Amino acid sequence: QVQLVESGGGLVQPGGSLRLSCAASISITNFYSMGWYRQAPGKQRELVALIARRSSTDYAASVKGRFTISRDNAKNTVDLQMSSLKPEDTAVYYCTCYRDSPLPITYWGQGTQVTVSS
Repeated sequence: QVQLVESGGGLVQPGGSLRLSCAASISITNFYSMGWYRQAPGKQRELVALIARRSSTDYAASVKGRFTISRDNAKNTVDLQMSSLKPEDTAVYYCTCYRDSPLPITYWGQGTQVTVSS
């Protein structure tokens, strides 16, 4: 049983920054990768960023250069540092963890709201 708890969401002005954090209930070394998805009103859920066991990362084109994903194995957390925020970044952000052994499975957090508005 895995629980993921996101925090750090809120209201921020365009051009501002927020740091999201996801705390896992078990060691994150159990996972092949951890990441963040987001879903805006009326939009499909989309991948924002991923970080793998050896710290390789992948980002959506829309956030490259503005968002940074990181993990802390000792604290069992994965963070998303967001800067130069735009109104189109407004969405519910979800933490996710994935493992492929012994069977593929993905865990999801409850989501945290990020609103970018003046």
